Order: sequence, then C-alpha cells, then structure tokens
Amino acid sequence: MALTKPEVRKVVERYIRAWVEQDPDLILTVFTESATYHERVLEMPICGHKGIRQYWQEKVVKSQGRIECKLLNLYLDGCTAIAEWEACFDDVKQGVRKRMREVAILEFEGRLIASLREYWASQDITTGQGGEEKQSCSSH
Repeated sequence: MALTKPEVRKVVERYIRAWVEQDPDLILTVFTESATYHERVLEMPICGHKGIRQYWQEKVVKSQGRIECKLLNLYLDGCTAIAEWEACFDDVKQGVRKRMREVAILEFEGRLIASLREYWASQDITTGQGGEEKQSCSSH
C-alpha cells in the first residue's frame, strides 16, 4: 500500500512533538532502526537509533529550550517527503533566542523515516538586555 500524505503528516507532527517536548524516546518512534540523520548534509550522517538518540540528547535536550515549531508545507512524491517548518527556541549554549526555517527531505521505508536530510538557516531574534524577542515565531 502506497504511503499517503496524511500518514506522512502524522509522522512529521510526531517528529515536531518530540522536538518541542525534547523527548529522545519519542523521536526514535519515527525512524527505522538503521536510519540516517543528516543535520549538516556535507558532514557524515548520524546513524541508527543509538546515534540519533545521542544527537537528540546533546543537541535538543541539553542545548535548546522553550521550543516552538509550526509545519508550513508538506509535499509527498512516492516514498520521499519534503517538509518545511519554522521554529523558535532558546539556544542554551549561546544564551540567545533563535528563529529557524528548515526544509527536511525525508525518505520513508514503510511508515518510518529511513533517511532525513536537513537544510536550514537560523537567526538570533533576541534583543539586548531585556531578552525580549525582535521577532516572534507566532508573528509568521
């Protein structure tokens, strides 16, 4: 049976929920055991559940906070989906709030992601001393 856009949307929504809730157990439920995760496509991919969990723990759980994310667009062609989202989060290590726009290319095996490649840009949206946002996520 062919993969459908509503099925892909459910997987992407679970991915986003895992990000917002900073849940390394939940994120693994959207990936195959041997999945590859390219956060930076010109670098080596993160491989398998063990690698993805470790990445998620370091990058999301320890380094981000107050995460908001909204799915903007979703496309499906066969077993390949393209998702675009916008997120805002606290970059704990840098001590700033960031806005990020991302496009992710997701290759599916069955109803799980076998490969994810991210292309993104981010900007600091924190103003000076008060810590208020220059531009909020919800204004887009």
